[in-house]
Amino acid sequence: MRKSDLPGAKALATRLRQVFEERIPFNRVLGLRLASIEGEEPRLRFDMRPELVGNPARGILHGGVISSALDVTGAVAIHLAHLRRHGIDESVPFPNIGTIDLRVDYLRPGRGAYFVASGRAVRMGSRIAVAHMELASDAGELIATGSAAYVVG
Repeated sequence: MRKSDLPGAKALATRLRQVFEERIPFNRVLGLRLASIEGEEPRLRFDMRPELVGNPARGILHGGVISSALDVTGAVAIHLAHLRRHGIDESVPFPNIGTIDLRVDYLRPGRGAYFVASGRAVRMGSRIAVAHMELASDAGELIATGSAAYVVG
C-alpha cells in the first residue's frame, strides 16, 4: 500500500511528526525525522553529527544511537499498524506504546552523512506487538537490524 493509498495519509504524517519529532525530547536530540509512511515500512532519517559519535578515533555512530533509532522506528511501525487496524482519522487516538524487549544486531560500523531506519509490524496482538527494523547508511549499507516487542494499550 502506497502513501497515496492511505485515506488521510497527509494528516496522519503530520500527526506522527508532531508526536515523534516534536513531543519526544530525546528524538529531537537524536535528530530523528519521519521520512516516509509509504507501504508497510515507515522510514525515519537522521543526520550524522559530532554529538552522535561513539568512537572519536574512528568517527562512527554510537551504539546507543543505533538502538534508539531502531526502537523508535519499531514504535512508529506499530503505531501505523494499529491505526490501519482501527481506522486512520483524527478520532482514533494514538495508542500508548512501551518497549518490553529490544534486540539489536550490530553488523557494521555506523559511517555515513545520514542514516535511514525502516521498520515493519510483524505481529499485532491485542496487547503485545512485534516489529522488525533495519538501519542503513546513506550509501545503502546495512549497519544494524533489530526486533522488538511492545506493549500496546
